[in-house]
Amino acid sequence: MITGIEEKKRLRKSLVKGDVVIEKSGGSPTQPVGRVIYFENNIPFLYSNFTQKLSPIKNVNSKFMFYKLYFEYLNGVVLKFQQQTTGIINLQLAEYLLYKSLFPPLPEQQKIAAILTSVDEVIEKTQAQIDKLKDLKSGMMQELLTKGVGIKQGDKYEPHTEFKDSPVGRIPKSWDYSLLDKVAKRGSGHTPDKQKPEYWNGGIKWISLSDSSKLDNLHIHDSSKKISQLGIDNSSATLHPEGSVIMARDAGIGKSAIISSAMAVSQHLMAWVCGEKLNNYFLYYLLQLWKPTFENIAMGSTIKTIGLPYFKKLQIPVPPIEEQKIIADSLISVENKIFALQQKHNALSNTKKALMQDLLTGKVRVKVNNDLVS
Repeated sequence: MITGIEEKKRLRKSLVKGDVVIEKSGGSPTQPVGRVIYFENNIPFLYSNFTQKLSPIKNVNSKFMFYKLYFEYLNGVVLKFQQQTTGIINLQLAEYLLYKSLFPPLPEQQKIAAILTSVDEVIEKTQAQIDKLKDLKSGMMQELLTKGVGIKQGDKYEPHTEFKDSPVGRIPKSWDYSLLDKVAKRGSGHTPDKQKPEYWNGGIKWISLSDSSKLDNLHIHDSSKKISQLGIDNSSATLHPEGSVIMARDAGIGKSAIISSAMAVSQHLMAWVCGEKLNNYFLYYLLQLWKPTFENIAMGSTIKTIGLPYFKKLQIPVPPIEEQKIIADSLISVENKIFALQQKHNALSNTKKALMQDLLTGKVRVKVNNDLVS
């Protein structure tokens, strides 16, 4: 129950199922006004002064109107009708709504809305599956990287029953712990002189802060910038071998990946080549689990960073190598399912964009009851 608002205003501001709410004030340079939502609840809701309710008139399907306005927002049509005063971006709503826009006959609107809604439902279901698997992965990381899979008894693994305190927390009694530097070769990187064009664009992959968005996806396959062999020869940059684990130590602290081919990195990243006692995928997932810790210990007033001395003293749990591989393989299996669903989600999103372009512009007409509406 909505209370504290006078009845007249409450009725005026109330939303009913099928209303479209459009943002008329606020926005930002990267997110202009004009964003819309479709209200499909049957519970009491009000809209704020920065938004406006749009209720469909006769011969207008509300869901089609929502998709039409959303499509125009995505395509920048709304930019023609926004103005900025005192730091706030406002939408010239009346002019925007009078903008000449194609609305086909109602039966065709309904059909188009149904098509796009069906795609949205699959997208939402796929996203829900992704979120569920991500939660599963987080739980598995916490469990497997601290408690392991157990001790092998014949063809099975019996859960660890004995644990011990260690510098890396409570771990199974049969596990070791070690300085990371003792089980992996640590390296870092450097930025070749940007005033020397011959040091750049030489085809050698070079991971930098520009590639931050590519991290945290298990593998990294490419870099936005390339350097040359001359760039490596005349700087402290090093070519790290395929399979090395890299991690950002500032500006994206704790984000990590395994490089899928030989690559160099900037000074903003660390790199480890695992020895025979450490599985690189086990290390990757351990770094992922500890990401909040890395974020918390970073220091600096402008750009937070983790100093090199920290990594020299960093200790990690070291289970038997066979158990490390089982732990890593279990997590990779879930990760691959997430990647597959993300690819499906991306494909569906692209399909939706293409359908919107075709159906909401009239480029492709739809049939209603086997007849083309015209």
